[in-house]
Amino acid sequence: MCVRRSLVGLTFCTCYLASYLTNKYVLSVLKFTYPTLFQGSHVLAWLPASVLFVGMIYAGSRALSRLAIPVFLTLCNVAEVIICGYQKCFQKENTSPAKICSALFLLAAAGCLPFNDSQFDPDGYFWAVIHLFCVGAYKILRKSQKPSALSDIDQQYLNYIFSVVLLAFASHPTGDLFSVLDFPFLYFYRFHGSCCASGFLGFFLMFSTVKLKSYLAPAQCAAWIFFAKIITAGLSILLFEAILTSATMGCWSKLALLVSSAHTLTRKARRIAAHRCHGEERSLGSVSELGRQGQNLSQIGSLV
Repeated sequence: MCVRRSLVGLTFCTCYLASYLTNKYVLSVLKFTYPTLFQGSHVLAWLPASVLFVGMIYAGSRALSRLAIPVFLTLCNVAEVIICGYQKCFQKENTSPAKICSALFLLAAAGCLPFNDSQFDPDGYFWAVIHLFCVGAYKILRKSQKPSALSDIDQQYLNYIFSVVLLAFASHPTGDLFSVLDFPFLYFYRFHGSCCASGFLGFFLMFSTVKLKSYLAPAQCAAWIFFAKIITAGLSILLFEAILTSATMGCWSKLALLVSSAHTLTRKARRIAAHRCHGEERSLGSVSELGRQGQNLSQIGSLV
């Protein structure tokens, strides 16, 4: 079982890394910034979520084409802050102090980025803000409809079908339908290959994410997602043009403080998983304490 969970986690990280790097190549190197799908009675109820999903695709593509991947991922974390604030203010959920501190760290890091980004692009940040609000609203709407008669796979299937229809009709009024004909790499094999690879990777990323959440506990999912973001951000600096300043690194160091605050809980979760895998019965504490620590870790991890 441990081997299977590890394979699921590694598969997710591989798809996450390959998908982001491929999309960044198409959007920034080839400069194909037109709307595409490779960035990702019950049917009618899910329609508002599909509209938000299209907003995520369009705004995310625009933002990623103009921003470095580490900057983009840092800004995307603010979507979880929106969810945390909504749950605290409107749903009156009990929020742990660790989660509140994590949200404040992420908000501070994202807020400092525009003032310290040597490659500052106002349009990129504009689309990133729209993207993160769409992501936050999508997740809030998705949680509000639980339990849903639609499975996670069914939801994603409807999202992609609706995206094809809506983006096809929207391509004419936005001018993208005719502008794409002037794209310089339109008939190049590397463009066709990159788009096909991006589409397949987007599908496998979605599928591996569903499997990751079904096989692993929330705390372990959070750890794998965080690991995928770290390796993606790190490798993107080596593969794509990025100017790193001390001020920008200072903003990202706030994320390191967040990680260090969750480090103890992460090690505890790993020890719990290791004991379960080896069938050991030795207790690591009371059941209530372990449950509370696991919940805190999953809350912190969801923000990273």
